[in-house]
Amino acid sequence: MTEQFPDVGTLNAFNKTVVDEFRANGGKVGGQFANSNLLLLTTTGAKSGQHRASPLAYFRIDGKLIIIGSFAGAPVSPAWVHNLRANPRAHVEIGVEAFDVTARELPSAERDEIFPKITAAAPGFADYQAKTSRVLPLFELQRV
Repeated sequence: MTEQFPDVGTLNAFNKTVVDEFRANGGKVGGQFANSNLLLLTTTGAKSGQHRASPLAYFRIDGKLIIIGSFAGAPVSPAWVHNLRANPRAHVEIGVEAFDVTARELPSAERDEIFPKITAAAPGFADYQAKTSRVLPLFELQRV
């Protein structure tokens, strides 16, 4: 049986609800993300040029701010990964703090060193990796 992933419209509506709640409550959200380290990443659409905000889990590992392109183990990367690869400049909101970043996709060796630290903190990401043949990309967000 093939696992079903949400369609883009459903996902966009869900993300908008999370983004609105995040901004209305100083970076705090409830539901499945309650007590999670959550940030909003605003990228520029690679094709559209429009700004897109995505709520993402984040990790601070070895002094680096890291996000992961898991897309819940879907066979393709989330749109924000494509956007960052096309334009690594982005905007981040963590709590009530907001700042610009440059994203750097971690090369294989660095990614392979950091990924086990992520899965130790959040085992669900190991499950996502196991569900897909693609390597889940990791990005470091560097403040500019």
